[in-house]
Amino acid sequence: MTDSSPAALPVSSPSASSVTGSEMPMPTPGPVPDAGSVMLWNIGLIVILVVLFYLLLIMPQQRRFKEHKLMLDSLKKGDRIVTGGGLLGRVEKILDDEEVLIDLGNDLKVTALRGTVQTRLEDKKKSKESKDSKESKTTKS
Repeated sequence: MTDSSPAALPVSSPSASSVTGSEMPMPTPGPVPDAGSVMLWNIGLIVILVVLFYLLLIMPQQRRFKEHKLMLDSLKKGDRIVTGGGLLGRVEKILDDEEVLIDLGNDLKVTALRGTVQTRLEDKKKSKESKDSKESKTTKS
């Protein structure tokens, strides 16, 4: 009938199926670099990081500052502007190099520092004319 003894499993010897550490080839260490070349590599990497930092962060910020300064220097009476606080208005008068008088509408005028002017808005008429001229140039060519 049924045999109550456990089924016989094939037994494998551990030395035949597994690989021991002594059988694997050990990698040979390469030449050890001297301290001078390691220091040059480290300094070179630092120089590369400084150059990348300058190109990716400092140059674009300087360009934005320069464009903002040119915009502030070219402000004139009647320009529509946005202040740093988000107020929209028109330049009523340039008081001096530091201040402008801004008309916010309904005879409400405020004096603001020139540096607080964020952007100059184009008039809708001017922007339509510039779009029309760009479209006519593209259709001609």
